[in-house]
Amino acid sequence: MSKPLYLGQMLLHWCRKCNVPILGKECACGSSTEVVTVTPPGDIRPAFEYDLELINSVSMQQFNAPIIADQRVVVLNKAPYDDRMDEIIVDGEVFGSIRFELDSLKWVLLLRVEGARRLFQSKSLSAMKGWVILEQGAVKFILGGANLLAPGVLDADPYIREKDEVVVLDPNGQIVATGRARMSGERMRERPKGVAVKIRDKEEPCETVVLQGGQVWKEVVDANKQFMEEFIGRSHKFINNVASSMTKPVTVSYSGGKDSLAVLQLVNECLEDFDILFADTGIEFPETVSNVQKVSQLYGKSLRSISSGNAFWESVDSFGPPSVEMRWCCKVCKLGPITQLIEGNYEEGCLTFIGQRKYESGTRAKSERVWKNPWVGNQVGAAPIQDWTAMHVWLYIFMHDLPYNPLYGEGFDRIGCWLCPSCSVADLHRLRETHPEFASKLETYLLGYAERSGLSAEWVEHGMWRWKKLPPRLEEIARAKGIPTIPKAEINAKLEFTVTSGYRPCKQGGVSAEGSFGTAIDLETIESSGMLEAVGRVSFMEGVASIFQGEDSAQVFAAGTVTARSDTEKQVRQLIRYVELSIQRALRCSGCGVCVGKCPHDLIKIKNCIAVIGEGCIHCGKCIDVCPVVKFG
Repeated sequence: MSKPLYLGQMLLHWCRKCNVPILGKECACGSSTEVVTVTPPGDIRPAFEYDLELINSVSMQQFNAPIIADQRVVVLNKAPYDDRMDEIIVDGEVFGSIRFELDSLKWVLLLRVEGARRLFQSKSLSAMKGWVILEQGAVKFILGGANLLAPGVLDADPYIREKDEVVVLDPNGQIVATGRARMSGERMRERPKGVAVKIRDKEEPCETVVLQGGQVWKEVVDANKQFMEEFIGRSHKFINNVASSMTKPVTVSYSGGKDSLAVLQLVNECLEDFDILFADTGIEFPETVSNVQKVSQLYGKSLRSISSGNAFWESVDSFGPPSVEMRWCCKVCKLGPITQLIEGNYEEGCLTFIGQRKYESGTRAKSERVWKNPWVGNQVGAAPIQDWTAMHVWLYIFMHDLPYNPLYGEGFDRIGCWLCPSCSVADLHRLRETHPEFASKLETYLLGYAERSGLSAEWVEHGMWRWKKLPPRLEEIARAKGIPTIPKAEINAKLEFTVTSGYRPCKQGGVSAEGSFGTAIDLETIESSGMLEAVGRVSFMEGVASIFQGEDSAQVFAAGTVTARSDTEKQVRQLIRYVELSIQRALRCSGCGVCVGKCPHDLIKIKNCIAVIGEGCIHCGKCIDVCPVVKFG
C-alpha cells in the first residue's frame, strides 16, 4: 500500500445530534462535534447512489446483508492503495473500506469492528455469511494482537473460502474482530494447526448505538454554513485581488469536473467579464463535452474551445500505449492545443482561474496559488480553491444546485480522458459497463499491441499496460500468475523514433520529452554494448535502463519508449536525441571501428565484431557523432 500523505488539515468532524459531517469543531446547531479519524490525505466526499449500491451489493455477496440498509448520509474518504479504495464513514464511524483488488479484479468490503457490529446486529447467524465463532478462552489473545488459530475456533460458516473477509464473534454473539480467512470454513471446523483468520481490526465486545437516520445532503449544507461562508469569502477575496492586480483578460479553465465547476461559480460571483476555456482532447467522455456546453450556456459566457480530434489514435501506433511515466498524450492532445487556444484568442495573454486543490496530490500541495504557466508563455494560472477538500467543493455545488457532470453519480471519482493511464483499473472495468464501445476500442488496441509485443491478455486485463516499470504489488501479481511483463524485441525491426516534448504538467518545474521506436527493443544487447555510457552514467534493472547526465535524466524501457527530464526544452531534446542515437548504434553496430579511434581514453574495443564501450567512460559523447549509423543511418 502506498504511504499516506498529509497534504492539508484533517477537517472531518461529526455532529452526533444532527448526525451529519461537519468541517469544523462546532455544528450550526450549536453542538460541539467529534473528530472522525480517517486516513490521510483526508480528501472526503459524498457517497452517491451508485456508491451506496456498490457497497451494499458487495456486502450482500460477502455477508448476505446490506451494510447501509436505510437513508443515511454517507461520506467516503479516498485512501492510499494500489488501485481504488474508499473508507466508508456512517454516523461518524468508519465502518470499513471498499477496495478493488488487483489480483482478483473484484471489489471487496473490508469491515472494521464497528461496521461488523452494525451489519450483524439483530440478525441470526443462520441468515448471515462469513462468520467465525471463537472459544471464550481465545478472546484475550485476539484482543492482545494475535491472529486466530484454528484450535481456537468453536464454529464457522462452512462456505467460507480461503482469503474471504470474515467477522469473528465470541460465544455470546458479540463482535470481537474482523479479518481475512487463511483456510476454508470447513477446514476451520476441523480445528487443525495453523492460522484460521489473519486479524485486521479488533475491539473489546460492546453494544453499538445507532443514531437516528433519515438525513439528506441539504441538512449537511445547512449545518456547515458558517465554515463554507469562511472558505467562500477567502476565495472571493483571492479572485478579486488577483484579477485587480493584472490587466490581462480573465478566463476560467473548465474541464467538466467538479473543481473547475466550483471555480467557475466563484469567479462568476466576483467578476462580470470573463471567458470559459475548454480543451477537448478527443478522448473525453461525451457526458463531459455535453456538460461543458450546458454550463457555458447557463453562465452566458463565451466558450473558447479547441478539439484535438483524432490526434490520440493517429499517434498511438508511433508512441505505444501511454503510461503513468510517459503520458505523451497530454502533450499531443492537451498542452499543445491549449497553447494554440490561448495564443489564438488573447494577443497579450490571459489570467486563468483553475480548479487546482492541494488535497489532490503532493505536487499540488506544494504548488503556488498564482504561477506563470511554463508551457503557455502568456498565461498566468491562479487557484482559488487550493485549500478546499472535495467535501467543500461538493457542499458548494449542492448549495447552488450546480449542474455537475453526471459521471460522478455513475461511479467515477475523477473526470478526464476515459483511457487515461492514471485511471484506476476499477474505473477501466466500470467503463465496460457505462461505455462498452470505448472499452472495446481500447481493449482491441491493447490486445493487438500485447500480441505484437509478446505479452498476454492478462497483461491487459490487470492494467499492467499503464506502467513501463510496474509498482511492487503488480510485480507480485505478475510473478504469481506467470504474466510476462517485458515486451519481446522483434528481430531486424525497423527503428523509427518519434518524439514529443514540453513542460511537465503533473510535476513541478522542468521539461520532459517522450519518444518511442514503435517496437520493443533488446535491452540486453544495449547493456552489453555499453553504448548508453556515451550519454551519461547508466544503471540497468529488469526491463528498464536509467541514464543520468548531471541533474538531467532519461529512462529507456524494453517496450521501446524513452523518457527524458531536464530544465529546458533545448537540453531535454539534446538528451533524448543522444539516447536515441546510442540505442541505434547498439542495435545496428557493424563493428567498423570508427568510434575506437575517436575515444580520447581508448575505452572502446571491438568484441565479437561489434564495438563495446568499457568501464571508465567519461560520457563525452565524442564517439556518437562519428558513428556511420548516426551519420548515414
